[in-house]
Amino acid sequence: MLASATVSARTWLLIEHDGPWASHLPDCRLPEDVHLLIKRATELGVRAQLIRRPGRRTRPQPPGIHVLMAYATGDAPWMAEGIVAAPDDLDLKALVHGVVPESCILVTEPVFLVCTHAKRNACCARIGTPIARSLADTMPDAVWETSHVGGDRYAANLVCLPHGLYYGSMSQAAALAAADAYRRGEITLDRFRGRAGIPEPSQAAEHFVRAHTDELSVSGVAVESTRSDGDATEAIVRGGVARFRVVVEPAVFEAPCSSAGGDACADNTIKTYRLVELRKL
Repeated sequence: MLASATVSARTWLLIEHDGPWASHLPDCRLPEDVHLLIKRATELGVRAQLIRRPGRRTRPQPPGIHVLMAYATGDAPWMAEGIVAAPDDLDLKALVHGVVPESCILVTEPVFLVCTHAKRNACCARIGTPIARSLADTMPDAVWETSHVGGDRYAANLVCLPHGLYYGSMSQAAALAAADAYRRGEITLDRFRGRAGIPEPSQAAEHFVRAHTDELSVSGVAVESTRSDGDATEAIVRGGVARFRVVVEPAVFEAPCSSAGGDACADNTIKTYRLVELRKL
């Protein structure tokens, strides 16, 4: 039970830029307008990502800045897309408040991000790049390589938007299974890291209820409330038509990539959660 999706990523700004990408976005050689967009997004708590299509970088670049936006909060998340001439043309405050900016249009198809950020961690590029290309062979319009999404030790990482579902330690087959499930409105528990934007104990509680009930629809399980008592977290979770009291506690183990060789992750410990109690109310 990984429960390790990025807690702060409730809104997303994806900016198309073929690269190269430095280890951190402020250090990338980007147009000044793109740097300004990233700065504004960061100040507003919007997660900014650079994206590019998998494969050879031969796609013509449209004039302006191509952006995708995701509002990943609540039961009705959405995605929008637009091309803006300048940062002032994109209303990021509207995104924060769950409103589609006037310069963008809603899109109905999901978006899949695979982290391939080599300068951040070599494992992400070595493992993520072939997965991104494999997914793009099946769903070319939906798949993007992306900069760091959090959790290098889980490479390869896959993020499904607009819900912000995280998967880690992916293979090509596992990534395809997760993407196909998401397009059906479902989650696969195999290698599921959790949903971004909610606290990690809540991610764990939701996971254990899904495993207990076999409820895999994306919106079929939700945490209603939580209460902490020392290290333990008690959550009230709706799973299908039932409600459950779930208690989880943190645990730590060593990531498999610690034996990966010279490009292994520097910090190979993984914080996870164990189930203490799960009781139907």
